[in-house]
Amino acid sequence: MQLAPGVHRLGDDRVAFLLVVDDDGLTLVDAGLPGSRRDLRRALRALDRAEADIRGVVLTHGDADHIGFAEALRAEHGIPVYVHEADAARTRGDQKAPPTATPPWRMGAALGFVGTMLAKGGRTRRLGEVRTVVDGDVLPLPGSPVVVGMPGHSPGSIAVHLPEHRVVAVGDALTTRHVLTGDTTPQLAPFTDDLADADASLTRLAAVDADIVVPGHGIVWRGTPRALVDAIRAAR
Repeated sequence: MQLAPGVHRLGDDRVAFLLVVDDDGLTLVDAGLPGSRRDLRRALRALDRAEADIRGVVLTHGDADHIGFAEALRAEHGIPVYVHEADAARTRGDQKAPPTATPPWRMGAALGFVGTMLAKGGRTRRLGEVRTVVDGDVLPLPGSPVVVGMPGHSPGSIAVHLPEHRVVAVGDALTTRHVLTGDTTPQLAPFTDDLADADASLTRLAAVDADIVVPGHGIVWRGTPRALVDAIRAAR
């Protein structure tokens, strides 16, 4: 799905990631599940590009359904992988996510998510090496991604703002389609480490100047981050 010139959402509403394309190369924002690499390769063939054209992978956080095939790209092509310093240990597998309360679920939606995990899953390879980032960094990659600190879902969760494209990818800072219930009401994502921090981070997101918000799970929000944050808070 092309969201804007040079920005493509790959995957689907259950597990999604972004491909940024320009003359200098490609940037990935997140890497889905291990099997999501097939989605990437299909997109690259259509664009007449190759994995070796990827200049970097930017992870919104260190959970398994976002780091997917990132280590394969790093190990096979030497592609650098960027993650917030507070999630570096989780991304490498040195630190596990803390337990969270069991979220509500509905049979159909939960089975659909599990089906995606099985179809595109497999053994997730933790990162052997990462480059750490902090809030406010502008990365030397196609699209000039800007790091927006969004702690809450994990300590090092970030949004990745693409100012030239007026797109912001938010990972699991929020969701527009709850993976276990199918509820499309905008809300904080399940399996969040610290709900209070995640809620506070929404205020930071609301200040981002963009026209399209892309969650890691859920439908694309075509509107401003502020309008999306207002919708989340109005739904409570």
